[in-house]
Amino acid sequence: GQVVLLTGEPGIGKSRLLRALRGRLENEPHTPLSHYCSPHHQTSPLYPVINLLERAAGFAADDPAATRLDKLETLLALSIDDVTAVVPLLAALLSLETDARYPPLDMSPHRQKERTLEELVNQVLGLAARRPVLAMYEDVHWADPTSLELLDLLVDRVQGAPVLVLITFRPQFEPLWTHYAHVTALTLSRLSRRQGAAMVARLSGGKALPPAVLDQIVAKTDGVPLFVEELTR
Repeated sequence: GQVVLLTGEPGIGKSRLLRALRGRLENEPHTPLSHYCSPHHQTSPLYPVINLLERAAGFAADDPAATRLDKLETLLALSIDDVTAVVPLLAALLSLETDARYPPLDMSPHRQKERTLEELVNQVLGLAARRPVLAMYEDVHWADPTSLELLDLLVDRVQGAPVLVLITFRPQFEPLWTHYAHVTALTLSRLSRRQGAAMVARLSGGKALPPAVLDQIVAKTDGVPLFVEELTR
């Protein structure tokens, strides 16, 4: 198990690197798990996980509650053996009614939260027992506190499993996981003038731009790849 912390300012290429890695792994047997943190959901507990579960289960907008519960059971069966013990916890997380299929949860809110986090980590490890997992968490500087608690548990427990955890964030976020031996921190810096010029040449399809135009592009974009790309186009 390995964890990579990828930091850089907006537009520097963090998401592009993740997409490139996904492309490189297309023909490799693995399970990708994509989590996206949002500035609009910083107070919504476990929003990135809920969003992933709903996508992975294939929830449709017009699905009745029973259908969504069926889909959740099918999804969990891919990673855990005792589905009946976990479904009520994750159904509660997803605000799904379990009707008479499962008894109501009988635990304190604090214990329910602890058990939910434990089972979410177990789900990742269960998937990893079947084939390697690539777990990506983008823009963690926008993560809610509960999602950060989940990452604390996950980073600690993936050490013995075939899991690569990729966590991206902007420089203002201070990760608490750098003391682990299995964690690698990478910082993306701005492009040099030579790199910026090479990127412009590639984007222009080999068409030579006047030196003055190239100088303007390199100067105005200040080494930020996204700006180089947009201004060149």
